[in-house]
Amino acid sequence: MSTRRTTRRSTQHGSPLTPFLFLAPYLLLFTAFVAVPAVFGLWISAHDWDYLLDHRPFVGFGNYANLLDPDSVAFGDFWNGMTNTALFTVVSVPFLLSIPLGVAMLLHMKFPGRTFFRAVFFAPYVLGVAVIGLMWRYLLDGNFGLVNAILGTDISWTTSQPWAWIALVAVTVWWTMGFNAIIYLAGLGDIPPDHYEAAALDGANALQRFRHITIPGIQPVFVFVAVTTILASANMFGQSYLITQGGPSQSTQTALMVITELGLSRFQMGQAAAQSYVLAFFLGIISILTFLATRDRDQARERRALRKGVRGVAR
Repeated sequence: MSTRRTTRRSTQHGSPLTPFLFLAPYLLLFTAFVAVPAVFGLWISAHDWDYLLDHRPFVGFGNYANLLDPDSVAFGDFWNGMTNTALFTVVSVPFLLSIPLGVAMLLHMKFPGRTFFRAVFFAPYVLGVAVIGLMWRYLLDGNFGLVNAILGTDISWTTSQPWAWIALVAVTVWWTMGFNAIIYLAGLGDIPPDHYEAAALDGANALQRFRHITIPGIQPVFVFVAVTTILASANMFGQSYLITQGGPSQSTQTALMVITELGLSRFQMGQAAAQSYVLAFFLGIISILTFLATRDRDQARERRALRKGVRGVAR
């Protein structure tokens, strides 16, 4: 035991406070802009909170109960927004996961101008949502939009369904495709080339190499892309706010649009805070389910066995 303690002390260098000093800036920002607002939001959700009034009575779980009461004013708009958010997430996520993967596999090949094409596909992602929204609002306009002029159609892309949803999904895929493709490229670069060479020598075709080498090789990256893409799609706000303005007939009004309008336009901050936490609860559940469904169970089992072995040696 004494020998183990002596060895452990000899491997420590510097002050034990050094890691905390490096973490201090992040912890400070996290506390100021995440932890404190989150706790303050919980306090607001338990009150009939209007910042224009001096008296803000405590209502407990009343704001949350209103979201389950069909007779309350907030019920219809909130669940309509949640339904629209779920619809956009279900429709857009498969495209946001599969198309960037195909683009990444093409850009992973060696050909002249590969770096240029990587920059081209990533370029839209550097634009802000305000630029994207205003640009596509004019391009998709049913009267003078350039999209109808190029396609030779007369479609009301922003004022009729299902074209409004098709337009929002297409714009989102075009805008964010480059980011997911870059993440996939990093994962593809970690797969040793000799795995593909050995599979080719064994007679595996392209589909078999994709299924048995590419998919397992990018498994951790795919989990990260899937979780972040689902969360980003469930938080969609700017595209529908700027391109379709929630229409037609509130059919593209997402949950964040409902919460923003309720809190900042109607000044019902308590009800808006309660809706925010309900949305966060659903996003947390979806994230956990996605992680459990897409993780590599064999690697997780090996890591658990390794941790148990390390603990056994330490004891």
